[in-house]
Amino acid sequence: MNSTADRTHIKKLEDLPNVGKATAADLRLLGIENAEQLRGQDPLVLYQRLGELTGQRQDPCVLDVMMSVVRYMDGGPELPWWSYTKERKQTYKI
Repeated sequence: MNSTADRTHIKKLEDLPNVGKATAADLRLLGIENAEQLRGQDPLVLYQRLGELTGQRQDPCVLDVMMSVVRYMDGGPELPWWSYTKERKQTYKI
């Protein structure tokens, strides 16, 4: 994957693939205010921190979304979040 992929068209978190108001709010809760801050992040750490911050177990699909946005910002293709479900189940057993 190309870590220098041009993502300058992303002006707000909601411009990311798979990110709507709720996910953008979750990312902001994690301290992520712009898409560039997602580069190099560990999706599992984001998912676990979100659970800790909210005091609630997050739906595993949230991890799929975290995987999709981190990979996208790291230069990966724009894919629907459910494209990561199989990998998430195999890798993280969640």
